[in-house]
Amino acid sequence: MALLFDTYVQKMKYNVLREVAKLAYSGQLTPQRLMEIPKAIIPDGKPTFRCCIYKERAIIGERVAIALGGEEGPQVVQLLPIACDECPVDGIQVTAACRGCLAHRCMDNCPRGAISIVDHRARIDKEKCVECGKCMSVCPYSAIVQNIRPCVRACKPKAIRIDQETNKAIIDDEKCISCGACVYQCPFGAITDKSSITQVISLLKNSQENTAYHVYAVVAPSMASQYPTVSPEQVSAGIKALGFHAVVEAAWGADMVAWMEAAELREKGFLTSSCCPAFVRYIQKEFPALEPHISQNYSPMAQIAKCLKETDPTSHVVFIGPCIAKKAEVRNTKTGQFVDYTLTFEELQAMFSARGIDVEHIEGEPLDNASFFGRIFARSGGLATAVEEALKEQGAEDFALKAEVCNGLQACRTALLKAQKGILDANFIEGMACEGGCIGGPACLSHSSKNAAQVDAYGRSALEKTISDAIHLLHLGQNGAQV
Repeated sequence: MALLFDTYVQKMKYNVLREVAKLAYSGQLTPQRLMEIPKAIIPDGKPTFRCCIYKERAIIGERVAIALGGEEGPQVVQLLPIACDECPVDGIQVTAACRGCLAHRCMDNCPRGAISIVDHRARIDKEKCVECGKCMSVCPYSAIVQNIRPCVRACKPKAIRIDQETNKAIIDDEKCISCGACVYQCPFGAITDKSSITQVISLLKNSQENTAYHVYAVVAPSMASQYPTVSPEQVSAGIKALGFHAVVEAAWGADMVAWMEAAELREKGFLTSSCCPAFVRYIQKEFPALEPHISQNYSPMAQIAKCLKETDPTSHVVFIGPCIAKKAEVRNTKTGQFVDYTLTFEELQAMFSARGIDVEHIEGEPLDNASFFGRIFARSGGLATAVEEALKEQGAEDFALKAEVCNGLQACRTALLKAQKGILDANFIEGMACEGGCIGGPACLSHSSKNAAQVDAYGRSALEKTISDAIHLLHLGQNGAQV
């Protein structure tokens, strides 16, 4: 099956994860074998993305370390300093489009006197410039531009700054919400997420084919958008072929969350969603006054994992999805008592390739747990739709949902600012850090305009047509039936 990646950075990341996974499966994770990976990926010849193949191999070596777990600490997003050295850092600058016009609006509007006219051209004194952007806004020729590093532009919480001495990016852990936007947007692959792929492989191998304990895969509904020519049922079968005891939909947990959030919303009158860990962390860091309004329910991943642990106390749970922030949720919150590890779709594909599993040519494995409403949590607006349905099924005619659907962190910020000032015309904020929702997650194999339609189609294929039907089946499982 031809793999679809948006960028070569993703392909390089996948290549490293695949080779590490091969060694983990074969029990050959030795220093010597790990040292051979860079040369296998970057053979002798001309360099393709750096000054020389030796630097390329050094970068691959750093990525191997990340694939093995990376540096100690709670953060899951890690910088590779050796790879961070190519982006321009000049900030605001005058381009060749400057005509040396007579108006001199750029100079007259600069509050710091940082612009002068030299040889009929504008010149910026970097010692005085504070990059306010006023000169750019008044230039009639758009001759003044601002170079912003892709990672800095992508980071809405402003957790990334550029070190003035080294010109390399620095991540402020106090501000970082582990959304992973910088990981996806960095064109040089200098920022990446720590991996648990070797730990998951060990967990599967040590289960002795699930006789010592059961390993469950909880799969995000955005899975439906990852393989254009492959059904979700085939992906489920591929996951089971990796050695998992069973594949369970996180959307099943989403049904439960929608039901409980609807009840909580009626009780409290105003609520922000708790499904997106990056959004929750953003509120905690940037809008602490609104923290009491965060839904007290678990995320869908944690909710279904909790049910699995209660049904099968010796079970282990691995979440698979498009989200880097889920890794932080498992590491740093109470979710860690229910979910053992998190894999991304990128890591899942590396495991498929390491085991020679082609999901395009495999018989499907049924996924009949969740409702339509649980499955559409994967795209923006899905959560609000599900909460509205839950209110309807609960007979809450006395309560009207007024949802503010926030598509991306910038929209979240706008809504939270309004809520903080008491001027938001809504009683429920659906917050998704990624644009498009989970289908826009940084660890998706690819991002397509068709993803939302694929998720909706997957939702319509659900056997359970209401949230209450799906929850009823889940309660049966907790009471002793097979989940």
